[in-house]
Amino acid sequence: MASRSAFSYYILLGIVVMAGLSQGLLLPLLSILLEQQGVSASVNGLNSAALYIGSFAMTLVAERLVGVVGFKKLLIGGLLMVMIALPLFPLIPSIGVWFVLRLIVGAGDSALNYVAQLWVLLVTPAENRGRNLSLYGMSYGIGFSIGPLGIGLVDYGDYVPFVSLAVLFLVVFIFVLRYLPEYKPERDLQEQKGFARFPRIYRYAWFALIPAFLYGYMEASLNGNFPVYGLRIGLVKEDIALLLLCIGIGGLILQLPLGMLSDRFGRRPILITAGIYGGLLFALVPFAGTHLWANMALFLVAGGLVGSFYSLGMAYAADLLPRALIPSANVVASFHFSLGSMVGPGIGGFGMQHGSPFLLFWIMGGAYVLFGMLGFFFRGKSLKNIEKKAA
Repeated sequence: MASRSAFSYYILLGIVVMAGLSQGLLLPLLSILLEQQGVSASVNGLNSAALYIGSFAMTLVAERLVGVVGFKKLLIGGLLMVMIALPLFPLIPSIGVWFVLRLIVGAGDSALNYVAQLWVLLVTPAENRGRNLSLYGMSYGIGFSIGPLGIGLVDYGDYVPFVSLAVLFLVVFIFVLRYLPEYKPERDLQEQKGFARFPRIYRYAWFALIPAFLYGYMEASLNGNFPVYGLRIGLVKEDIALLLLCIGIGGLILQLPLGMLSDRFGRRPILITAGIYGGLLFALVPFAGTHLWANMALFLVAGGLVGSFYSLGMAYAADLLPRALIPSANVVASFHFSLGSMVGPGIGGFGMQHGSPFLLFWIMGGAYVLFGMLGFFFRGKSLKNIEKKAA
């Protein structure tokens, strides 16, 4: 049984890798293709946001869908949505059609992320939560980091990166269909319904849920806007792909150490420190200009500091909230991630077109620093401890 449970866990990690891979590839690849077609930066950014509009829409219904169709069937549905949409991008090279296809891919990826993360959260004992969530974050980071490398496959034909990614999704789909068992949550988790649970979540865990927004904002801005930023300041597309890879590598390197440090010193001080220093490093990127090594160093360290924000934030929320509220907190985190992902490319594209290209990094860096400062005002009271004392 333990062996089967471990195998299921690895399948879930594989699903997360694929979700990261699709977003890591599609955002910069489609942005570059649209830039080469002469599409403006603001329209390009808004089109990139479609991926996260779809993700946002799925967030609104994911909790209910899990209750109706179950964990495994929702995973299968998400895989099918992405797998079917991918080959259509090169077949129908229209900005309007791409917007719709991005909506579909975003909804599918959101279903995969929501179910896989919730599954891991609910089956992991509290003493192993930090480690398992770090591995979850690392898995997404691996896929997200490898994704931009697929940009080079365009040299062999516009359809090659899309079809290759669809084939990889097919392999994961087969594993899920054949080997992943259905998971049925406990009755007490299913009974937590009604709008009243959300104000309770925000009251006690608002600081822990902001990192999901910031991570989505950072990811979507860099993948949707940075290729345009890079091309405009004189970087070649190979350097752009390499720098995006550095963000992911930094997150992979520091993901587990930051998780372990948060277990030892507390998640709030780690989030505060990582937010402030990560934000300052992002703000320094414009001063590096086209110097590749300086940009690589900044992207590696900044990406490493904020690359674990989503998993650290969810681990902190799970520390603060009772188990029965974790599924709803996961919905809120997914909502925040989608919201950040939607507004990120739009704000970045608008800033580059109507202000300065450097605003892409100054706005993002300022947001992380502001988050770190807010942490000093968060008391971090645990709702589950309060309820235990009341009982």
